[in-house]
Amino acid sequence: MPRKVAIVQSNYIPWKGYFDIINMVDLFIFHDDLQYTKQDWRNRNLIKTPRGTEWLSIPCGSDENRLIYEIILTNKSWQEKHWRKIKQYYSIAPYFELYRNFFEDFYLQHNWINLSDLNQYLIKNICQLFLGINTKFDDSRRYNLKENKSARVLELLKKVDANEYLSGPAAKNYLDEGKFADAGIKLFWMDYSNYIEYNQLYPPFIHNVSIIDLLFSVGEESYKYLNSFNKSR
Repeated sequence: MPRKVAIVQSNYIPWKGYFDIINMVDLFIFHDDLQYTKQDWRNRNLIKTPRGTEWLSIPCGSDENRLIYEIILTNKSWQEKHWRKIKQYYSIAPYFELYRNFFEDFYLQHNWINLSDLNQYLIKNICQLFLGINTKFDDSRRYNLKENKSARVLELLKKVDANEYLSGPAAKNYLDEGKFADAGIKLFWMDYSNYIEYNQLYPPFIHNVSIIDLLFSVGEESYKYLNSFNKSR
């Protein structure tokens, strides 16, 4: 049986495309033992507002000499602030109340101290509770990886017995396709085009906003707006 795998850093309340790539594979591996990068998706994402998009950013400090899983959160005020912003802009959305308890609990009843932990918690729960995604999850930290770049990805794929790898298109800049072929691993590129629009608050329509925008807008029909549910794995 083919075993298709994706390997991606954890992101904060990521956009629908992130959940699409999860749903396209058998095993999704969080790759959080990599360098943390500022002003990236690891600690922030976009929501819709009447004035356009707005960032929700988790304060992580200025030290970039850390791996993603090493990011410790010392400023707790962001949790209440983010929830207040989400309520402010999405409480009028048709399905806000359907998901309110989950997100209110996440923001107000937990004391998050590790960025990787909170990202993974949100992603796993949104998959399993709201999108009907049953992909298995793993964490690259368990494998004590030694290589870098393309060789690191291949090292991890071999350790999990993958024979197919689904990568985001940005990795075309550094993945060596020939080495994947030599290793007997078929390489696929994720296609993030041709998404269907939905009734989104605050026109014009924008695709690359947090998954919460889709959930609050269309509720239990959200999975229908992920391309992976309309494609064969």
